[in-house]
Amino acid sequence: MHSVRRRARVLLAASLAVAGILVPLGIFLAGRTGTGASAPAAPSPDPSGSECRTSIRGSRVVAYCHNPFPSTDRVQLHTECRRWWDIDADAAPVDVGPGKTVRLDDRCWKEVGSVWITHRVQDTPRRRPV
Repeated sequence: MHSVRRRARVLLAASLAVAGILVPLGIFLAGRTGTGASAPAAPSPDPSGSECRTSIRGSRVVAYCHNPFPSTDRVQLHTECRRWWDIDADAAPVDVGPGKTVRLDDRCWKEVGSVWITHRVQDTPRRRPV
């Protein structure tokens, strides 16, 4: 009986030692595959979009959006009123050109629940190298 237990312990210890060596080796080899002929990295998108700051005073909302990038950004102010009977509002979308700042405003009858601004960046035609 003792020899069976001893044999089981030795087999278990041996299998754990083999697994302890093979698992890190397999992880190392898996990380190395394909490093020699990797595909070129995807180009990162150009930064774009306006930076907007909102303020709420009572029932009025004001947002200023500034676009420091060369592409035009179309921004739209969305206002959700706190009262269930107060109508939520979406302001008309406004194009913010490169280097421009726009002011957006809206209001509720009573309290403002939440405010957010959506963006849609419009690409500008780029110059082609000669």
